[in-house]
Amino acid sequence: MNSFLRKLRIVVSLFFLLITTFLFVDIFDTVGTLVGVCSKAKMLDEKGNVPRSKQALLADAIGTTVGAIFGTSTVTSYIESAAGISAGSRTGFSTLIVAFLFILALFLYPLFGMIPSAATAPVLVIVGLFMISPIQNINLEDYYEAIPVFLTIIIMPLTLSISEGIIFGILSFVSLKILTGKWRHVSLVLYLLSLIFILKFIL
Repeated sequence: MNSFLRKLRIVVSLFFLLITTFLFVDIFDTVGTLVGVCSKAKMLDEKGNVPRSKQALLADAIGTTVGAIFGTSTVTSYIESAAGISAGSRTGFSTLIVAFLFILALFLYPLFGMIPSAATAPVLVIVGLFMISPIQNINLEDYYEAIPVFLTIIIMPLTLSISEGIIFGILSFVSLKILTGKWRHVSLVLYLLSLIFILKFIL
């Protein structure tokens, strides 16, 4: 009985850790995308926050959950939306057009499947160009800001993950503050997140 309870605790602990990891990965992927896209669209408020972020995160969560139930790839916000914004998109109408084209693509998939990835890769380069423009708003003279941003930008393409880049950016920011004796300037939330990220890498 004791052996069973011990194994049950281990399974529950691992399950909780797994769910927490996926939760933060999805949150940071979505938040990173929303901030990047809204920044490109000049939709951020005076404090740099995403307007109606609660509704946006709720829509993303519903899409991710429903998509997983139906067995599709993750239905979530994508950074490629920057291409539409650069073309002038600002409303949800453009999203409806994209959804219609995706439905149409279901029937034309054999034709689209003939297009090699080398032909679509340049489009991602253009999307990256669209997304790099907000870097001009970063104070590169402030190392507490510049170094975490630099690591975030570098880690994202190396790991193919927005969330991994944000994780390294947060860890480097907190580390810099601690090593320079300015640990009081870091919020409790960032310390808690840093601890979770460290546990994620260890376990």
